Amino acid sequence: MIEKALAEPGKHHYRTIFLSDIHLGTKGCQADRLLGFLKLHTCDRLYLVGDIVDGWRMRSQMYWPQSHSNVLRRFLTLTKRGTEVIYVTGNHDEFLRKYSDMTIGNLHLVDQAEHRTADGRRLMVVHGDEFDVVTRYHRWIAFAGDIGYTFLLEVNRHFNRLRSHFGYGYWSLSAWIKHRVKRAVSFIGEFEQALVHQCRKEGFDGVVCGHIHHAEIRELDGATYMNCGDWVESCTALVEDVNGRFLIIDWSREPLEGDNVVPLEPNRAGAGVRAA
Repeated sequence: MIEKALAEPGKHHYRTIFLSDIHLGTKGCQADRLLGFLKLHTCDRLYLVGDIVDGWRMRSQMYWPQSHSNVLRRFLTLTKRGTEVIYVTGNHDEFLRKYSDMTIGNLHLVDQAEHRTADGRRLMVVHGDEFDVVTRYHRWIAFAGDIGYTFLLEVNRHFNRLRSHFGYGYWSLSAWIKHRVKRAVSFIGEFEQALVHQCRKEGFDGVVCGHIHHAEIRELDGATYMNCGDWVESCTALVEDVNGRFLIIDWSREPLEGDNVVPLEPNRAGAGVRAA
């Protein structure tokens, strides 16, 4: 039984928040937007579902602005205030897997976790890279793809500066391309099927994952498949309320850290939310 973190005035409180694929240490990481989200939300338990820090990119290029340190500091502050933080390792932060099963206060580092929902369901929580055949068996292709993906993100960054200049909101070029390429769409489907198959094999009622940067909640072959999305392309979080209901919060058009962030009002709490 975890000790409930006190809900702070002006913030929206959830039983559980799941975040994945933040990719701290890369230029594509939308740390300021994530900090804006964290300023307005609290939770009893926070799952960081892999690829929080991007060890792949940091091997070749050191990029670490203050906002990235602020994200890590915010996570540590949550642990001090009573939130249980479970860090599930991914492929981009696989250097942490040698320290798996380590616990420091309210911070737990694991490769896979089990989450019990408010309504009693058992969920497997895993980043998902072990169900990606390219990442698992053809690492050189994965690294090459990462280079191309980084190039797209760089183009996207400049493109969105131009959009912002003309008063338009954030839009992800890489996500648009990915979800219109037949092979990519097919890969997503195979990834989802593989994860659901494994979660049913292990006796879970559903799975929470990340890895493919595509937020989703849906029933698949008798199990609940949920993907947190990311904080590079889509800026999404998966949340569980006190009744065990899961929602996807889209923060791509919401305040950045450093903006004049206003407290959530009851009718704003549902803004940018997609429910199951």
